Amino acid sequence: MSASRRSGTTDELGPDEPERDGPEGSSGGSEGSAGGSDLLAALLDGMDAALCAFDADGVVTHWNREAERILGWSATEAVGRHGFAGWAVRKADAEEVEARLMSAMDAPGRQVHEFALLTKDGGRVLVRTQSAAVRGPDGKPAGVYCAFSEVHAQIDLERSIALSEALFEDASWGVVLVDADLRPAVVNAHAARALGIGRTSVLGRPLGDLLAQGVEELESALTHVLAEGAPPAPAEIWVSVRTPEGERRRCWRCGFVRLASPLAEEPVPLGVGWLFQDMTEAKQAEQEAALLRFRTNQLHRAARAAAECDDPADAATVHLDFALAGFADHALIDRVAGGAVADSDADEEASGPVRLVRVAVTPSGAPGPSLLGGEAGLPVRYAEGHPALQCVARAGSVRADAGSMAAEQARAWAVGRQWPADAVHALCAVLRSRGRTLGVVTFLRGAGRSAFERSDAVYAEDVAVRIAAALDLAGVLGPGQRR
Repeated sequence: MSASRRSGTTDELGPDEPERDGPEGSSGGSEGSAGGSDLLAALLDGMDAALCAFDADGVVTHWNREAERILGWSATEAVGRHGFAGWAVRKADAEEVEARLMSAMDAPGRQVHEFALLTKDGGRVLVRTQSAAVRGPDGKPAGVYCAFSEVHAQIDLERSIALSEALFEDASWGVVLVDADLRPAVVNAHAARALGIGRTSVLGRPLGDLLAQGVEELESALTHVLAEGAPPAPAEIWVSVRTPEGERRRCWRCGFVRLASPLAEEPVPLGVGWLFQDMTEAKQAEQEAALLRFRTNQLHRAARAAAECDDPADAATVHLDFALAGFADHALIDRVAGGAVADSDADEEASGPVRLVRVAVTPSGAPGPSLLGGEAGLPVRYAEGHPALQCVARAGSVRADAGSMAAEQARAWAVGRQWPADAVHALCAVLRSRGRTLGVVTFLRGAGRSAFERSDAVYAEDVAVRIAAALDLAGVLGPGQRR
């Protein structure tokens, strides 16, 4: 009997094995056999799966530690027994179980079975087995080996594998495995579409090659996960993705998990699992709703404050000041010289060119309430084609923009239009009351803000209606009747 057999784990299939000493009784061969059997015993006992083997007569020849852990029977108790009958299987099931196991000797490949085994303390364990024939030197079946594990553990493994495959094939959100160097190692189809690149093209490339903006924030999050672990909640990250049509700004709700090797004694970070979902439309709708609520509240507050003004002209500046908050950097009101322009007098040849007098403007230095002016009635030197004049002529809103000019050119562009020098975006809204054009309100933004959009024009027109009503009332009352 070999050393491994004596220790409870055999290194051959048969219960007996001839001595390998030479004819003179030399021990060289036995030492080599002992070393090989020790290696085999170590390999078998180190396996994660339970393993047993039978010779051609159905006698147990191998039994590793995982089998002992699952069933409680030690190798000393198991090796040498004939089959599982009476100890590892109920007698009623023994014949069927043995037949199914030993049938692997005559079948090609591996066979998979499920049946219940008995533990040493009398319990039952449902196991899944994989069995296959063991061939002897002559190529004939010499026995069967059987690897088995508890069904629930096998099912957990299969579920994990199925989940991984589903995430990388059918998931409706992006899944990216990022290695420790912060480079994508595996990318699913959804993530590849979101990044605007093929699944294989993205692998191994720096994130900076894939995203135009938002790279620093994303890499910071990945580095934190590698060092500290997964964050307690998803994070919303704004990025810009390069596409053939140009850069697209997207909002991704991201979740992160740190990946560690299950084979290492201490957790070794393999990278980060990054899951994300495009929330751009929902986020934009949320922002638009919040902006709409704020602007509605501003209009309401402005109306209440304006109602307490004795002078309608002061009420007009109150509406202007409330509208400015969060909307623009500067604002001014120009009124048509001589009163108002009726629609019937809009023909320039009949009535002459329209001239505008600046009656209110926000301070260009420190913040404060708008300042009234225009008592002298001197018209502003607007050149032909000025946005304010276009606004009066069209009786509708007009937007103007300095575009991509250099700083000095943008400054000259603003000054030439009689606006503060830092203005680069303008929105002019007509002041209409009782079917007449009273003037223009102009909102201006600096380089730190985005250009005015259609939704901004709608808000400006709401403010303009209130300002026009206040100015019309001021004109009707006259300077001596306002208080």
